[in-house]
Amino acid sequence: MRALSTKSGRQIWQYNTVQEFETVNGIPAHGGSIAVPGPTIAGGMMFVGSGYVGINKGMGGNVLLAFSAE
Repeated sequence: MRALSTKSGRQIWQYNTVQEFETVNGIPAHGGSIAVPGPTIAGGMMFVGSGYVGINKGMGGNVLLAFSAE
């Protein structure tokens, strides 16, 4: 996942979702490919499903990531 500057187009942030995650419910989770629909922005947060590839051939996983600007 990458964020680009709207002024220059340069990369200003990145996060590798292909990793193991500690979850709030204690169930093991790992990220994978990011497929459609991509990130969702709501309530000051960005949510990204990583590993839910559906019919696309990508790297599987099972995690919903939540990011805040803080």
